[in-house]
This record gives sequence, structure tokens and C-alpha cells, in this order.
Amino acid sequence: MKLIDGKKIANEIKEEIALEVQKIKEKGGKTPHLAAVIVGHDGASETYVGHKEKACAQVGFNSTVLRFEDNITEEQMLQEVNKLNNNPDIDGFILQLPLPKHISEQKIIEAIDPKKDVDGFHPINLGRMVIGLPAYVSATPAGIMELFKRYEIETSGKDVVVIGRSNIVGKPMTILLGQKANPGNATVTMAHSRTKNLKEVVAKADIIIAALGVAEFLTADMVKEGATIIDVGITRVKSDKTKSGWKLLGDVKFDEVSEKCEYITPVPGGVGPMTIVSLMLNTLKAAKGEIYPKE
Repeated sequence: MKLIDGKKIANEIKEEIALEVQKIKEKGGKTPHLAAVIVGHDGASETYVGHKEKACAQVGFNSTVLRFEDNITEEQMLQEVNKLNNNPDIDGFILQLPLPKHISEQKIIEAIDPKKDVDGFHPINLGRMVIGLPAYVSATPAGIMELFKRYEIETSGKDVVVIGRSNIVGKPMTILLGQKANPGNATVTMAHSRTKNLKEVVAKADIIIAALGVAEFLTADMVKEGATIIDVGITRVKSDKTKSGWKLLGDVKFDEVSEKCEYITPVPGGVGPMTIVSLMLNTLKAAKGEIYPKE
């Protein structure tokens, strides 16, 4: 079993980004600027935004966090998004989800300028990705593709099962791995809660991407010998063995599955750090006008 060390790869990429930002600054160019919008006081969202702020500082970006109380109206949110769209100093921004129930997430996402949508959630970016045009790709799938690339894990001709069909991970992942590219060229099955004979479907896979958010769902009897396992899940559960009283579990029962597979990502330290660094890469692309040329 070989551990896919997302933390190590993410740190390497951060160093690469930092060097590029340094060169941009030395030439008198503009410092990339990422903004985050957070509504309410969700602990997980605060933690995630904190990680993004830290990553921005590490690579030399400017960062801004806009915090709003959860009684903000949908109209006010749309106005704030419009301000960010029209702020020339901000290259990209992200909307921390979930939003309060009285605000339509889709309506807010669609109000974001696709050129600044570094989360890759806007339908225009999703559509461009589907047909193979340059686009901001959702950070977690982009991070997983980078892990395949840097660990030289062959995907061409492989049978891949993606468990989960979210717009953020499952759907983009199936599209990216099925594209005529490297990594890519895989035969991809999307499995979910309505999949019949799920265990048999998953057990045939050369590569399994578990992204359904159910702690330790994937067990050894669902995995064939020599498979590659990518664990996207992260669930916080109570534990009397940690100082915090909590521990993080993935969608994969790591101890037993790791004995059968060739490659596996841990939780934490696998996909999570790659999600953050992919957001940094998208922001750098936005600052350089790589996806949408600057006017």
C-alpha cells in the first residue's frame, strides 16, 4: 500500500505558486487577490475560510474575508456579489456554503461573474468543463486530478467508480476522468443511493472515489486487490481518545481497506489540502487571465 500524501503535494504546489507570484511582483504586476464571503457563524465554514486565508498568505496572495450575519437578505447578498464582480482589485472570490435557508444558493452562484468564479460552481464554468473548454474546475475534483498526475497513477482504460453525485465533486469527477486527456480516458460509473448491487459494482473498480459523506462506508469486502482509493469524505465524530474530543473519519474504513489497495488517500491529509491549493491555482489563473483573457 502506498499512501497518497495530499499535504506533501499541496505544499510543493504552494511553493511553485509562491515563486510565480514573486516573479509577477518583481515585474511590477498585480498581486493576486482572493476574497471569501461567509454568512453566519458555522464552525466548519469558519475553519475552512481560515485555511484559505493561511494559504493565501503562504503563496503571497492578498486575501479578504467578508462576513455577514445570517439575517442578511437575498437582495443584500446579490448586491454584495455585484460589488465583488465590479471590484477590479479582486481576481476571484468564493461563496462559503451552506447559505441560510431563506437565500437561494443557486441564484447567488449564478450572479457571480464566471470570470471570478474560482470555485468553479457557475453553470458557465461547469458547461465549459463538460465540453472540454478552459474553465475553472471545482477545487476538489481538480485537486484529485492533480494527485493522479503527480503520483503517475494510470487512469487510461481503467474502470472507475465514483460514489456520490454532487455538483461539487461527484458529477465533475466523472466528466473529468472520462475526457480524452491525461489523467482521463477512463470508463466511469457514477454510483449513488439508488444504485442496485452497489457492492458488486464497486468491487470491479480499478479506482474508487468515495464522495458520499457517510463515515467508513467503503469496507474491504467492496474493494478488489490492488485498487486505488480516493477518500473525499470527512465526518467529525466524538472520540475519547483525542484532546479535542472529536476525530475525523473519511468515507473509507481505512485500516481494513488499506491492506488491499495499491494507493489510498488518508483522512485528514489526503484530498483536503489539495482542495485548498486548487483554489489557489484557480485564483492565480484568474489573476493571469488564463481562462478568460483580460479585457
